[in-house]
Amino acid sequence: MAKIRVRSGRGTKIIEVDTDASKWSGDDFKKIQAARKEAAKDKYVSTGRGTGKIKFGDIANTKSTDTKGMWVSSGRGTGRRKLKK
Repeated sequence: MAKIRVRSGRGTKIIEVDTDASKWSGDDFKKIQAARKEAAKDKYVSTGRGTGKIKFGDIANTKSTDTKGMWVSSGRGTGRRKLKK
């Protein structure tokens, strides 16, 4: 397998990984993320500009997001339109 270079952090760090795309997208990635969340459920996450904290396991699992009826800004934030789908 070939290696690819992936930027991380704020674009300042580069790591080399295998070209296995299943680790980065799709159902396999969701399974990996779920396993990571389960392993870190007792750790804390800072919230509100660092002024508060909650347990990582208390964050609800998100499912598909229905965007129908939401507003989206356009231009430079001066205009808006309602989503139909």
